[in-house]
Amino acid sequence: MGVRKRKLIDLDENTFKILSIKAAERGTNLKDLIEKSLDRLAENIEETELYSYLVKAQPEGKQVISKKEKDDFENWLGV
Repeated sequence: MGVRKRKLIDLDENTFKILSIKAAERGTNLKDLIEKSLDRLAENIEETELYSYLVKAQPEGKQVISKKEKDDFENWLGV
């Protein structure tokens, strides 16, 4: 498992109850249920969908990067 990031989130009371019950049903805790659900969601997002958004939202992303920037980015990604 790679580096993990922390994020504090606020849940609606009803959402909290429903997910807590679902976690108990699966024999886990709420934190683990949310983390695994978000991991699955991220895995299902297509790279082309992300690229399409970045091209629209950040057109400067179309600039060619230097070899050092590319290597630094790939190291950051762990590839």
